[in-house]
Amino acid sequence: MPTLYKILPASLWREAEAAGRFAGSPVDRKDGFIHFSTAAQVEETTAKHFAGQDNLLLVRVDAGTFGAALRWEPSRGGALFPHLYGELDLKAVRKVEPLPLGPDGRHVFPPLEP
Repeated sequence: MPTLYKILPASLWREAEAAGRFAGSPVDRKDGFIHFSTAAQVEETTAKHFAGQDNLLLVRVDAGTFGAALRWEPSRGGALFPHLYGELDLKAVRKVEPLPLGPDGRHVFPPLEP
């Protein structure tokens, strides 16, 4: 199963760790699902929605753990984006790592897994 990616502020992730679950960011809760990106989409997503923001984390999630709660739905330009209808069980998280800003103001990504 593919790895999915979630970008979020470190403070929001600390809250999720304390709660033992992630119910979504304010935008996720407003939309009714948790937004994720694939490896091919995450850099564009970050540039569009998190440009210039620091203290962000890149959360890698195993897509195989979600079953029918994960839906691939059209978004930007008709591309299919993964949306989780429900809370993120932290057991599905493979890795959490910092997403620093580079000298050019763009986020510096570690190697991504498809």
